[in-house]
Amino acid sequence: MQKVYLDNAATTKVSHEVLTEMLPAFNEVFGNPNSLHSFGREALNLVDKARDRVAAGINAERGEIYFTSGGTEANDWALLGLAMANKAKGNHIITSQIEHHSVLESCKRLENLGFEVTYLPVDETGLVDIAELLHCINQKTILVSVMAANNEIGTIQNLKTIAKIAHEKDVIFHTDAVQALGSFKIDVKDLDVDAMSISGHKIHAPKGVGALYVKKGVKIDNLIVGGGQEKGKRGGTLNLASIVGFGKAVETTVRDYTINNKKLKSLRDYFVSRVKEEIEHINVNGHNHQRLPGLASISFNFIEGESLMLLLDMAGVAVSTGSACSSGDLQTSHVLKAIGLAPEVAQGTIRFSFGTNNTKEEIDYVIEVLKKNVAKLRQMSPLKAKRVRK
Repeated sequence: MQKVYLDNAATTKVSHEVLTEMLPAFNEVFGNPNSLHSFGREALNLVDKARDRVAAGINAERGEIYFTSGGTEANDWALLGLAMANKAKGNHIITSQIEHHSVLESCKRLENLGFEVTYLPVDETGLVDIAELLHCINQKTILVSVMAANNEIGTIQNLKTIAKIAHEKDVIFHTDAVQALGSFKIDVKDLDVDAMSISGHKIHAPKGVGALYVKKGVKIDNLIVGGGQEKGKRGGTLNLASIVGFGKAVETTVRDYTINNKKLKSLRDYFVSRVKEEIEHINVNGHNHQRLPGLASISFNFIEGESLMLLLDMAGVAVSTGSACSSGDLQTSHVLKAIGLAPEVAQGTIRFSFGTNNTKEEIDYVIEVLKKNVAKLRQMSPLKAKRVRK
């Protein structure tokens, strides 16, 4: 049986270059980077090199990069830390309805602490309503947090416009760029963001490592206390090997950006065009142009997405019914609900996310498996039977 991995938006395979760079940090340079002896200094040199690589990859300064355990921690820290550090100026926060759960849950926590949160609507393509942002921002607003690109439908937001609006009102702007890193050029100075969350395992680095960029001069409270690591801002012994891998992954991602994204877009467009031509009653979700090059969210009407995912898995094809963090939840995706999909359509949605190791031949195999199993499920579907009777 052929095996095809099309769930790269959930996680990616650690690249050979990254793994090779990491190996010495497991048993050769194994000291604690915060120790003062030679073993610690050798480890610290590796951390500094990785920090420089991450900073260079997003056009930041070394001192603006703080390593975390991943995107979720970076988002939690950004929302809670920025809100608490700036609460003397106001208690109003603005985010969108389609953010990652780590942002939404942090906002709920802040609401319990007395903050007011506005959840901006999006249009049918997933773009934040700019007019609503202009309407909602006020003198009490201290933070706007809008993701760079959505992890379920791939829509890329108008970050520079959102940042401009926030800064005109002297409001801090944070963006969750976990899914965006590597998919388009990210320059924190050009985008004019104050804080940004990124993660390693989406760009062929290991799981369990990420970073929070915080612009110099922006006030942020600590989330994790108990040590003096990361200039006293984030306690805990540094995950040396993973940090080394993350730094290398950012470097190679930026280096290979053009060729990789050209291939991903080609694979995605070929896949989507064949699905449109060969399978009826489907919807392609997200923006037609402002979208990640390697992601396709497709709703297959009259079927249940979980069943289709399982049948594809039995045929060796790995996909997702939505974001990996909630793929075991049968409730309607909050993202698909926000863009206006009916519950029965949203439940039939599959996310296909491509990697640079995928081939056209693999896509051909997936299309045949997909056609066969969509037809099989529709034959048994009470939804289609109901539609036919109408």
